[in-house]
Amino acid sequence: MDVIHLHPDDNICVAARNLPAGATLRAGGESVVLAEPIRLGHKVAIRPIGPGERVFKYGQTIGFTTKAVDRGQWVHSHNLINGEFSRDPASATEIPAPPVPIVGRTFQGYRRPGGGAGTRNYLAVISTVNCSATVARHVAERFDKSLLNQFPNIDGVVAFRHGGGCGLQWEGLQHQILNRVMGGIARHPNIGGYLLIGLGCEQTAIGHLMRDQHLVHIDGAGHSQGPPVFSMQDMGGTSKTVEAAVRQIGQMLPRVNDVKREPIPASEIVLGTNCGGSDGNSGVTCNPALGVASDMLVACGGTSILAETTEIYGAEHLLTRRARSASIADKLLERIQWWLWYTRTFGCEIDNNPSVGNKEGGLTTIAEKSLGAVAKAGSTTLEEVYQYAEQVRAKGFVVMDTPGFDPVSVTGLVAGGANVVVFTTGRGSCFGCKPVPSIKVASNSPMYERMVDDMDINAGTVLDGRPVADVGREIFEEILAVASGKKTKSELHGFGDEEFVPWPVGPTL
Repeated sequence: MDVIHLHPDDNICVAARNLPAGATLRAGGESVVLAEPIRLGHKVAIRPIGPGERVFKYGQTIGFTTKAVDRGQWVHSHNLINGEFSRDPASATEIPAPPVPIVGRTFQGYRRPGGGAGTRNYLAVISTVNCSATVARHVAERFDKSLLNQFPNIDGVVAFRHGGGCGLQWEGLQHQILNRVMGGIARHPNIGGYLLIGLGCEQTAIGHLMRDQHLVHIDGAGHSQGPPVFSMQDMGGTSKTVEAAVRQIGQMLPRVNDVKREPIPASEIVLGTNCGGSDGNSGVTCNPALGVASDMLVACGGTSILAETTEIYGAEHLLTRRARSASIADKLLERIQWWLWYTRTFGCEIDNNPSVGNKEGGLTTIAEKSLGAVAKAGSTTLEEVYQYAEQVRAKGFVVMDTPGFDPVSVTGLVAGGANVVVFTTGRGSCFGCKPVPSIKVASNSPMYERMVDDMDINAGTVLDGRPVADVGREIFEEILAVASGKKTKSELHGFGDEEFVPWPVGPTL
């Protein structure tokens, strides 16, 4: 297969391999001779397109030409811009029929006392402020593989460190977000136990965090029960805090280890979907295949989360049309408007989102990137829209408002409750995200083969003629296997300690 023509209305096609100048192609009923070389994932015009005319991919507008483009010519940043154009949200007008239920599918997970379902079993050292980040790291590093050999059911001790915690408005947006993130990690079903370490004078005070995130409860005797807490100022400095926290973890390890995997319905998988290092074939292969897997999970009664609002912009009308109600659609539209305001405030444009690497891989405008990105959402009803790191309660397909930057986006998904992540990539991301396994899906075979040590699934076989639905079923089965304990490539490498990055929205004071 040389090219893929995605929709009858498209006036471009996408290269499925590197193509030389002079090659003759057939696409959309047209015979096209290439005027220049076209690289894998890049676009070529199959019909003449006049200056200022719309360019269509997926049957949708991805931008406007800046000059005349003849058939056989390369269509990219030198002759295509996003431009301004209206999109009719048509809210809640195309609500899909419920999917045919998939029954009986399970995974081997950890049933938590509060009812959650874990796919991993970590012990967390949570730093409440950057001032305690190094201490948290030193505590976690004391528990290497040799020390954990006698605790085979524990996947590791992880320090959750970040760059914030002070210089923010008390109970302002940044404070609320950071509290939600830390509370979400503390409550996460993949966390078997945790402790909190702070400096002692930070704005994100530990006491406020525990009250705000309900990390303290009253037992039957009327006593307050909460996690172990360490204030470096009260403990007498760094060394004393490290030693005290290490002793505490030593006491916690036997209890955290005292778990067994058991069959749990697939309906309790909360899937976080993300794409990074995308290319021109991401929306052709890996993203729609993940959409198939998302639909299958929803048919099992589970939850699939689409994130990266800056990579929904330009395609939001495809989601609002299948929202359960106009009020749910309005939540998404409000988030889009907020992002337009937010980026303008800092002199940015959302159309700057496609990175240098995205463009090298064939993506040109944010509309093109977003139309491919939302394919991860499959085809089911949009049931809810959540704020960043908000706890996801709904079943089915939902959206979480996050930035497009991968570590920040996935941190929000995990804090919101995702217990498995599927991460699609065209250029080749090596992303890991403890405490949740991250399954990497490649958009094209050359990258998969080049980076096979980091990729879990090759969706590039779609370019060789394999049906997208087949790859989607493979991803779904991999989700169940990984949820049951199969290690992803990033886990085999031990990656994922550094990718915890809460969204630092707003000014630093």
